[in-house]
Amino acid sequence: MTIFEKIIARQIPAKIIWEDDDAVAFHDVNPQAPVHVLIVPKRVIPRLTDAKDEDRALLGKLLLVARDLAKKLELSNGYRVVINCGPDAGKCSASACASSWQARAGLATWIK
Repeated sequence: MTIFEKIIARQIPAKIIWEDDDAVAFHDVNPQAPVHVLIVPKRVIPRLTDAKDEDRALLGKLLLVARDLAKKLELSNGYRVVINCGPDAGKCSASACASSWQARAGLATWIK
């Protein structure tokens, strides 16, 4: 079981700021910016390369959640969305699809 699956199962504590049946969003325990939130789908997708056509709606939803959370967290100066896939791109986990974005003075990044 990955660390993200353990957070979803509430086996590891996390500062959850949003959740529904498909995904959960929480503050990163090792933030790389003043605001660093991970948005994790509850269905495991090892990396974007492994996503299937049926994952299209879920992946799109994660982008809209990032938009909504940026608004909720008052990141009014804007934010940036980035997807990393694989070790050469700085992917944070080889065993889970972790979506995160971080904000530094109004800048947010999504990392896969």
